[in-house]
Amino acid sequence: MTPWEIHGFELANCNCNTGCPCQFMSLPTKGSCEAAVAFVIEKGRYGDVDLSGTKIAQVYKWPGAVHEGNGTMQTIIDESATPEQRAALEKIATGQDTEEMATFWWVYSAMSPNKLETLYKPIDIDMNFEGRSGSARVSDVFETRFEPLVNPVSGAEHRARIDLPHGFEYRVAEVGKATTKTSGEIEIADNIGSHAHFCELHLNNAGVLDAA
Repeated sequence: MTPWEIHGFELANCNCNTGCPCQFMSLPTKGSCEAAVAFVIEKGRYGDVDLSGTKIAQVYKWPGAVHEGNGTMQTIIDESATPEQRAALEKIATGQDTEEMATFWWVYSAMSPNKLETLYKPIDIDMNFEGRSGSARVSDVFETRFEPLVNPVSGAEHRARIDLPHGFEYRVAEVGKATTKTSGEIEIADNIGSHAHFCELHLNNAGVLDAA
């Protein structure tokens, strides 16, 4: 197993109500799970390959809950990555060189036997982490717009977090809402003002790291 470690940020949007029932061991809001996710790796390595400054995006679709399997997934790696970086990122993002059940990438890959061809395209990510807003776009695949939660009475921005001390994706995530439009092979139709989260990524072969 090649050792790897990454530190960066994740912007995710799924089709569930804000808060995402999966985080609390409940079934998906609408019975199925659809998600578009973008990742910025600020620093990282895979063996001797430097992954700093690279970007990944993924689209997932499951007919039921994630743990029921039979999902379809596609990975996109920013075209600026070198051949060595592309190979390393694809392995990490599809759960390879990872201890069993250690990361969300391992789990999602195991639950997605239908893997579409990995794409190499420009990935545009605009993120205001503190403001819980931004966007992620992959041409001819998907575009997601993120925004903070808003109090329905006062109209003021509302801040909420999910704290998972033993999570396989993150320790703490900021919650927002987002809308995704797809134009690629995986169609997402229900992600309209649905759950979104922003989190720091600190991962290696064995799972989530508590600090960078």
